[in-house]
Amino acid sequence: MLLEIDRRTEDAHDLVHKLRRYWEWGRLLASDADRLTVDLVRSRPDAIEDVDHEKRLWRRVYPPTGREGLVPLAFVFADTTGAKVDNTVKVFEAAGRRFWAPRRYDTLHPKAVTARDYRQAVPVVVTTLEQLQEHGADAAVWRRLGRTGEQTLSDALHNPDGHALYRAQEARADADDKQRRAAQREAERPVCKRCGRKFTDERWEEITVHRTAVRAGDKSVCGPCRADDVAREEAAEEAAEEAAAEAARLEAATPPEPQDGPEPDRGRGWFRRRT
Repeated sequence: MLLEIDRRTEDAHDLVHKLRRYWEWGRLLASDADRLTVDLVRSRPDAIEDVDHEKRLWRRVYPPTGREGLVPLAFVFADTTGAKVDNTVKVFEAAGRRFWAPRRYDTLHPKAVTARDYRQAVPVVVTTLEQLQEHGADAAVWRRLGRTGEQTLSDALHNPDGHALYRAQEARADADDKQRRAAQREAERPVCKRCGRKFTDERWEEITVHRTAVRAGDKSVCGPCRADDVAREEAAEEAAEEAAAEAARLEAATPPEPQDGPEPDRGRGWFRRRT
């Protein structure tokens, strides 16, 4: 991690300025970044946040930390009193919040997800040189900005409310949402007006999708009842076709009736030639 030793030659606002410079340095692109990434970063001020840390300059200098966020930064205060350290840290913590504080995740489940996003933050820990000399760097002498109490360095840099918690909460919220939507869908599932059975997914889709709804028949009946209707209609059509065929056969088999002879020429008796 990065280390700053302060012998009380700088005030809290000087420390904030340093923190801001580290934060800005962590947002720089590496010199070998591809053109697409460069154009993306230039497109808007916060576009760097969409760029993976592996493509940033700080990863060319420091190895991966194994945690979310930028390179951790430690401030060690020396040659001062505890009261002065507390006052300095209080001002430093409030004024530098933008650079060390995590954010809320942008999620579809804001009420269910309480995890915090540390990916763009600088983890800041503070201690005193006297504590390090007395207890050692592996003791619980480090305080993480945003927390109360002192922890070991590994615990202070760990993010129990970070990305791992986010993944778990997001997965649980997705599962709950899926279950809730399934229950709502079942509550809305149509019921057959004839037999009382619920529609299958296929029948439900058939009566609601425009391209199939025009051929769905009676939309108030389920699939089996619709199949019965189709069977009856087909049977009726088949019976009508058979009846028509039988009528045509009988008509073809019946001999034609004899036709009447021509009527006598009644006029011949009226106009006879005289001899």
